[in-house]
Order: sequence, then C-alpha cells, then structure tokens
Amino acid sequence: MTPERKQKLISTLERRQPDLHLITDQVHKPRNLAALIRTCDAVGIPYVHTVTPKAGYIFKGTAKGSDRWVKMISHDSCEQAIQQVKLQGLKVYAAHFSDRAVDYRDVDYTIPCAILMGSEKEGVSDAAAGLADQHILIPMMGMVGSLNVSTAAGIIMVEAQNQRLKAGLYNESRLDPDEFTDTLFEWSFPDMADFCYKKGLAYPPLNDDLEMQDSAAWYQAIRDDTAIKRNW
Repeated sequence: MTPERKQKLISTLERRQPDLHLITDQVHKPRNLAALIRTCDAVGIPYVHTVTPKAGYIFKGTAKGSDRWVKMISHDSCEQAIQQVKLQGLKVYAAHFSDRAVDYRDVDYTIPCAILMGSEKEGVSDAAAGLADQHILIPMMGMVGSLNVSTAAGIIMVEAQNQRLKAGLYNESRLDPDEFTDTLFEWSFPDMADFCYKKGLAYPPLNDDLEMQDSAAWYQAIRDDTAIKRNW
C-alpha cells in the first residue's frame, strides 16, 4: 500500500460521523440506492439502515465501490430501524410533508441524529412518520411537488455536513478506537476480512504501514486451529 493510499484511508475514517445515520424506508431503485450510499460516503455518514421493500429489491450489487466504505444495516421494518437508532440516542428527522414539517435547514444536525427518507412512490410510511421526532421538508418553488429521493437526501445531507463543519465535528476522529481499527483493516484487506468473518476469526494485527505483522505465523495458526477466535 502506498503512503498516499494509507493516508487517504486514515483521514477518511477520521472524518466519519458515528452519530449521523441515514434510514431508507423501502427505497428500491438501483440508481437511487447507489446515489444515497455514495452521498453518505461523501459527507462522512458511516451507516445506512435499509428497510426491505414489500416487493423485494430490484438491485444486485448496485453500489459496488461506494458500499465498501459505508456499512449497510438491514431491517425488516422502518419501525425496527427507528427503534435501533433511538436506542443509540439518535433523534430521527423524517423527510415528510405534514402539518408539523419545518424547513430542513431549521433543525440541528450537530446533535446525534438520523435522516429518514421514504420510498420512491409512497414516501415515508405513516407508521414511521409517527415515530419520527421531527418532520422536515425542502421548499419547492416550481410546478413539481417533490424531488427524487436521492436528490432530496443529498440536499439534506449536505446541510448536515455544513452544520457539522461549522461546529468542528470533522476536526478530530470520533469513531470508537476499536471500530476505527476494525474498519481500517476491512478497507485495507476486504477479502481477508470476509474470510475472518465467515470463519469466526479475529483480524490479525497490522503494523504502522498497514501490513500484517507476521502473516506466516497467522496462517500457520489457522492451519493449527490455534488462531484467535471472535464472535461476530
């Protein structure tokens, strides 16, 4: 790995925002999901919570490339996704037209929060809208009543990024140290990380150059069944 590549990986992780998430409520079109994941990576959102559409997904490997840098968490329902982020102390902002909706720029994205986007045709479900802490909207000045979900999400996420930049939240690493180390390994050695996950093995330690400290000993430990185990 080149020094430039190493620094790119580390500096990207140092700007990740562990208390800023995205929830997609049955978004299913390939181009939309890919654009959402790509924008999350661009603004430093590390987690996307996806809710399986009733008709199933119509994408296969849609965001290959971008999804390597953003962790996807699948849920059976949007209520389940909202419950999970709320248990982590996040406030939920739903992009939803309602009597209590406010301009998307008038909410605080510097606090722990999740942005909830609805499906292409139905928008945010009534059940999910009822669980959201706040409804937000993008003012529309033309004939159309709404934006494409990926476009709308991009506008909102960039506002969140701007607020967090001004608050200095990108100035120092905010990820848990263990998660930082694990993610750095996964980004550096994706195939080996997948192997460890499937075999229930701990990741081997890396040196300062992001190289395995003693690859021969590690592979021998696997053959001898003495490699350190991990409950993933």
